[in-house]
Amino acid sequence: MATIAANTSANAAETVRAHIRHGRHTTVTTGLAPGILQANLVILPADWADEFGAFCAANPKPCPLMAQSEAGDPTLPALGHDIDVRTDLPRYRIFHDGVQTSEETSISALWRDDLVAFALGCSYSFEAALLDAGVPIRHIEQGKKVCTYRTGIDTVPAGRLHGKMVVSMRNFTTPNAIRAIEITSRFPSVHGAPIHFGDPSAIGIVDIDKPEFGGEPDIRPGETPLFWACGVTPQSVIEAVKPPFCITHKAGHMLITDRLNEEFRAS
Repeated sequence: MATIAANTSANAAETVRAHIRHGRHTTVTTGLAPGILQANLVILPADWADEFGAFCAANPKPCPLMAQSEAGDPTLPALGHDIDVRTDLPRYRIFHDGVQTSEETSISALWRDDLVAFALGCSYSFEAALLDAGVPIRHIEQGKKVCTYRTGIDTVPAGRLHGKMVVSMRNFTTPNAIRAIEITSRFPSVHGAPIHFGDPSAIGIVDIDKPEFGGEPDIRPGETPLFWACGVTPQSVIEAVKPPFCITHKAGHMLITDRLNEEFRAS
């Protein structure tokens, strides 16, 4: 798979998107364009759009809505001047009746005039603040996808939409866990503080060594796992309610916007 190195220049976001758009980066966006807002993606037919918007409003921790497109419009001008959701993510998941039928690096051939795109806040965005504060993040150090799990926690239903919450996990020493909670609580628009720490079985995770949506846990003696509500949650919902057609990002393969993470820090 093609990859690119992290880019910290002023035009980092546009540069990364150009690499993705032209197929030169097809893997995870972990650590790319530090300081730039990354987003999860959900694309649904227009007759599901109002319900999905209501679902996001009812579940702001896993589904913090950052932007929504007009039907048939693949751009998200609120997040970037040249964003095209058909080409600007490294990998997409295609669902028919709640079942993944393919994985693509472009969805241009699948685009329809009735599709509405939703961009949701992503925990990758608060990771820059953790790193700036000297809190190490192991999956970034190892160049891996963050570990992501399906839980037993029910989301708040909205219309036809319901399902279990998905969480991302990062593990820290006790002092760094405390700092991570403090720092991420300042970013409510990108999932905010963790919803749980410690025993994974308390939130319905059967085996912490087997994340359903990828990643490879490396939890060492003396470390505590912290769990954040995750923007992969809609994929769990899609599998549960089975809309006729849906497109999402592949976990860890995000949309990189033009917005700065600091814009979303709570005052």
